[in-house]
Amino acid sequence: MKNKGKPVKVLVVDDDRSHRFMLKSMFTEWGWDVEEADDGTTAVAAVEAHSYDAILMDVRMAKMDGMEALRRIHAFNPAIPVVIMTAYSSVDSAVEAIKNGAHDYLTKPLDFERLRLTMARALDHRQVVEEKEGAKSHERDEIDTVGIIGKSPVMHELLEMISFVAPTEATVLITGESGTGKELIASALHHNSGRKKGPFVKVNCAALVETLLESELFGHEKGAFTGADRRRDGKFVQADHGTLFLDEIGETSPAMQVKLLRVLQEHELQRVGGQDVVEVNVRLVAATNRILEDEVKAGRFREDLYYRLNVVSLHVPSLRERREDIPLLANHFLEMYGEKNNRRIAGITPGCMDILLHYPWPGNVRELENAMERGVILMRGDYLDEESLPITIKKWAQEESGDIAVGMDDLPSSLEEAEKLVILRTLEEVGGNKSEAARRLGITRKTLLSKLTKYGAS
Repeated sequence: MKNKGKPVKVLVVDDDRSHRFMLKSMFTEWGWDVEEADDGTTAVAAVEAHSYDAILMDVRMAKMDGMEALRRIHAFNPAIPVVIMTAYSSVDSAVEAIKNGAHDYLTKPLDFERLRLTMARALDHRQVVEEKEGAKSHERDEIDTVGIIGKSPVMHELLEMISFVAPTEATVLITGESGTGKELIASALHHNSGRKKGPFVKVNCAALVETLLESELFGHEKGAFTGADRRRDGKFVQADHGTLFLDEIGETSPAMQVKLLRVLQEHELQRVGGQDVVEVNVRLVAATNRILEDEVKAGRFREDLYYRLNVVSLHVPSLRERREDIPLLANHFLEMYGEKNNRRIAGITPGCMDILLHYPWPGNVRELENAMERGVILMRGDYLDEESLPITIKKWAQEESGDIAVGMDDLPSSLEEAEKLVILRTLEEVGGNKSEAARRLGITRKTLLSKLTKYGAS
């Protein structure tokens, strides 16, 4: 691995001389330059005097321990990824290390394959940080949003992250609920990258059975299976020198995950039924509505593939988290489908907009778009009103208002009240299971607990 044309430089910190020697030998074999430090004090001094791409450091050392050294290194240069080593009996120390700024932790005795993956991920993270800082120091053209609509703080933050990550070669994992627009985010990454003149190829992994997906991704040779009357290139080859977007990556089988991991590691593949090795130059962007950390723990998703995919993670917020954008999106879809159906649209009535602003939108932006398309077709006047909305939304509005026409007085008085209502209803639906409620709401469990405390409902 190279870093801007220079060899990777790693600092190994451990007061066990034989362990340091073993790690140095292994890292040197992997092509990295290695320096050693035998305690935390020496490590801090080395960081202050030299530049390192990553640090691997033990927690328990005689002079200055790893935790204190971590705090000092992080204070001096928080951009250096530090991976902490700890004994199985000291996992609490590892959790504390993460809170103090460690990039990751490993338990002793070390699993060497896990060590390699963790260090490679730390080095990839370092490269992204450096490229992000480099981007900050130069004037940038305005990002090509490729149809992404939103001015809410969470969308502003997401677009800013895209502007930093897109010009890099980092593999990106896009997370978020169904219907949030993950494909648009992938498109924005491609069209703001150095590969924008190359192809942008999309594959929905959930839409194909495993055998068809393998052929779709890797291609096949003539005669590889019934109906294969000629050689065919797969999506990886079609996306060469461009971007391949794998949607719903969490739906792939373990066997397919092994094959995807090989392509990511080796940048080569074999067509179904073939022996020839085909080299590919592809940037991979993947997306999922599953929580892959949970899938890994459950044994349904390979941990090594997860680390390869999750070099940079972008979370697309649910529509419930960006209600300020609902009027923008609704009017955009209204205008788009009005033109498509040759309908004159003057706007949306206040009562209808109230419903749109407070409805929980389980289907997110996709559901809103479908509601606007239906409304354009069924509306009888120049304005979209409540009667033009889908029956599920009208039924929800009637239930919320006690079977009385929805007006300003019937709805929560603020977005915070609406958010509280949605959270409490979701918790009730899942029997108080906070983890499941957080998953359905598209937020982390920590965020959910924070909001419950804020609303006095914990």
